[in-house]
Amino acid sequence: MDNKELLTRGVECIVPKAGLMEKIKSGKKLRVYLGIDPTSTQISLGNAVPLRKLRDFQNAGHEVIFLVGSFTALIGDTSDKDAMRKPMTPAEIEHNFHTYKEQASKILDFDKSKIMYNGDWLSNLSFQNIVELAQHFTVQQMIERDMYQLRLEAGKPIGLHEFLYPLMQGYDSVHMEVDLEIGGNDQLFNMLAGRTLLKAYKNKEKHVLCTPLIEGLDGRKMSKSYGNTIDIMDEPSDMFGKVMSMTDDLIIKYMILCTDMPIKEIDEIDKGLKAGDNPRDAKVRLAREIVTLYHDQTAATKAEEEFVNVFKKGGVPDDMPEFKINGDRSIIDLLELCKLIESRAEGKRLIKQGGVKINDKKVDDMNEVIHLEKDMIVQVGKRRFAKIV
Repeated sequence: MDNKELLTRGVECIVPKAGLMEKIKSGKKLRVYLGIDPTSTQISLGNAVPLRKLRDFQNAGHEVIFLVGSFTALIGDTSDKDAMRKPMTPAEIEHNFHTYKEQASKILDFDKSKIMYNGDWLSNLSFQNIVELAQHFTVQQMIERDMYQLRLEAGKPIGLHEFLYPLMQGYDSVHMEVDLEIGGNDQLFNMLAGRTLLKAYKNKEKHVLCTPLIEGLDGRKMSKSYGNTIDIMDEPSDMFGKVMSMTDDLIIKYMILCTDMPIKEIDEIDKGLKAGDNPRDAKVRLAREIVTLYHDQTAATKAEEEFVNVFKKGGVPDDMPEFKINGDRSIIDLLELCKLIESRAEGKRLIKQGGVKINDKKVDDMNEVIHLEKDMIVQVGKRRFAKIV
């Protein structure tokens, strides 16, 4: 990736833009960081967008830091929320981060990266230190943020602790003395707080690079609760099928932000789609690319073959998880035992939506008891199958 694409592909804005390209062209090695609060156990393709941009800077020879928000997660960032986020416990943070490095290593080379935890310095701040940080901001600056205005109009509470989050994230930049911070565009205010504090405490300029947020597969906000995410640890067949289910207007955006496909090729596909080409062909190309990125080419080929078998020919996968379960089981228990759902609440929701089948027959009653038989096929949605043996 050349310097121009480094600062344009997958980039929504840079503050200040002036000077950053000159620093890069001069050969200066920048200290660049991305902070992630481990609020979930899974990294989605949406989470991966700024992580991939951090990877781009790593590949360009810059010093990169993967910062774990071990302290800020205790407060809870509500930059993209319409209500207060429930603060996490240290145990929950540790649990969620358990596999973060393994997942992120699919994108970032940790042999050439630093992993840091902001609890190492934020937990040592005194009340006096926090008051000093707060003196650099006004209530007006905080309250003017759209998310707070919407809550005020709706009569929803705003926690005083929420005002502390930008201060904490901003102090990360001071402690690490970074040149550049990368984050999603919902993080712009917090990242600019770091720019303000670094200038005040160290008289050093920090640049901020915002990446776009991507919508979920159905065009709505990407959310686990909507079931519209692709996680980078998804199985190949599930990943492939999810890409094929996305709305057509997201194809090009996902190609640009979630893959390493050449921009020239993406432009040609975009022209073709606008001229009437079948979106299915573009989705297959995208699905192959994403599965190859997070698994390998062999897995992508197999996933495509399985997709054709299951969806185009109306069959079932040749290779599906098998479970030895006897007796009678409630449908929710069966879905849990076959590892087809993440929670009982999800199971009930899927049954209500008509997304659960036994031997291709829809299950309508969430209290139904299933008499298990050998070779019975349990299906959830269009992509998840299990076989009783």
